[in-house]
Amino acid sequence: MNPLIKLFLLLWREERAALSRGLLLSVAVLVAGGALLGLSGWFIVAAGAAGIAGIGIAFDVFRPSAGVRFLALGRTAARYGERLLTHDATLRALARLRVRLLDRLSGRDAQILSSLRSSEALNRLTADVDALDGIAIRLAFPIAAGAVTLSLAFAMLAWLVTPLVATLVTAPLALGAAAVLLLTGRAGIAPAARAEAARQAFRSRTIDHLRGRTALAFAGALPVSRAAALRSEVDVRQAERHLARLDRRAEAVASSAGLTAAAGAMAIGGALALAGTITPAVAAIGVFAALALTEVLAPLQRGVAEIGRMRDAAGRVMPLLEQDPRAPSPAQAARQSEPGPALQAHDLTVAPPGSQIALLPPLTFSVAAGETVALTGRSGRGKSTLLAALSGLSRPLSGDILLSGQPIDRHDETELRRKLGYLPQRSALISGTIRENLALAAPAASDDDMTALLEALGLWPVVARDGGLDMRLGEAGSGLSGGETRRLTLARVALRRPDVLLLDEPTEGLEAGMSAWVLAAIRHQLPSAAILIATHRQADIQACDKSLSI
Repeated sequence: MNPLIKLFLLLWREERAALSRGLLLSVAVLVAGGALLGLSGWFIVAAGAAGIAGIGIAFDVFRPSAGVRFLALGRTAARYGERLLTHDATLRALARLRVRLLDRLSGRDAQILSSLRSSEALNRLTADVDALDGIAIRLAFPIAAGAVTLSLAFAMLAWLVTPLVATLVTAPLALGAAAVLLLTGRAGIAPAARAEAARQAFRSRTIDHLRGRTALAFAGALPVSRAAALRSEVDVRQAERHLARLDRRAEAVASSAGLTAAAGAMAIGGALALAGTITPAVAAIGVFAALALTEVLAPLQRGVAEIGRMRDAAGRVMPLLEQDPRAPSPAQAARQSEPGPALQAHDLTVAPPGSQIALLPPLTFSVAAGETVALTGRSGRGKSTLLAALSGLSRPLSGDILLSGQPIDRHDETELRRKLGYLPQRSALISGTIRENLALAAPAASDDDMTALLEALGLWPVVARDGGLDMRLGEAGSGLSGGETRRLTLARVALRRPDVLLLDEPTEGLEAGMSAWVLAAIRHQLPSAAILIATHRQADIQACDKSLSI
């Protein structure tokens, strides 16, 4: 099924009642608009004919004028209600969609989540969700409401005027709508996608240029970076001009369809009026209705330019929503073993995300409570990939991982994160206070617990002079050195006091003496935890009870 249709059905299920009412009001707006102009045309012509015939004093002007006012007020109220319901319902559904999307992403492999930190990936993800707000409002509803309105208009005109006039009014408009969608809409898919890609490139390059201006200036690359950002802006304007030309083409198609319908209604209606088949006032209904029903095509024009953007966004978002990375893999064993070491691996093989080629031969090892094991091996061998699998953030190719004697996928997410702590190689801080950064891992931790851990890691003297736990960090935790940042992230994961602690290069950026002190402090704070450390530093290996080479 087309991803656009899947996304619309998903939004529809989320807000079925509100969107149904909004769709009915959309139809009411279009029907009231056609009826208003049709009744007004009949009223004007009938009143004029009555005046010419000398019977104007006997002509009832009150009921038609009341009908005109009713339709005008009803159309305004329906338009307001339709906008209120559809936009509110769409925004609520998208809010839940964002939560669901983030929930799916949070279960992805650690390496994939790490790649989402780039400005380009985050911009793309945000823009994709934003693009989906037009699926219902600018695409599905205009098509559905237009089809229903034209069907009702055909039935009413066939009854009030003649079936021939009804056909001449509705057929050109229906063909015009199809032409806008099939011809202009299809032609706009690729340009809309290019325009969105150009916007994202411009945004990313501008952000990179502004954030990296100091490094770029020292490298003498500031003018080159600025020129690249400006070229992206030119690409955006060129793409948007192309879309504007397509919009004018869609407007021309819609106007031509409306004029054809009005001209056909006028010609045939006039001929029938001259023949005495219908009155001139009734003939006017078809002409004015044709002019009013041109409004059916207006929403389609606005949606055409967004089709490519919405289709591409839906194609990227739907696979993320449909796949649940937390679902147990059928390849993993479902057995339960007797209580044993805190962490065990049996015949474990791992591979990078998206690959089925094992990085390592099958591994079998264990880490007991209170034991510290060094995981060693040359760079690129797969230590980080192995730790990501042991932490439950990615799936191994084969084999078993047991945590406290139970398969890791038998633990629910809350229990797993309580028992298992993981410090990846890239672990970011947030903009905020030291307390806020630590509270991410342990919201219930007291200030005394936080202070004691910072003192144990030798970090308290550094932060105490700038406010202690209230010391504020800048964007991405700026304000600390590389080694201080590493110790703060280590304190954050240790603050949870997990049963198993997985550390990926925890002392990177620290001197040998400081690294030994830090590891000893972690062991003192977590005396019964099973600790597995991926490292290549000799000082770290010597601080461990044993090592596992891969």
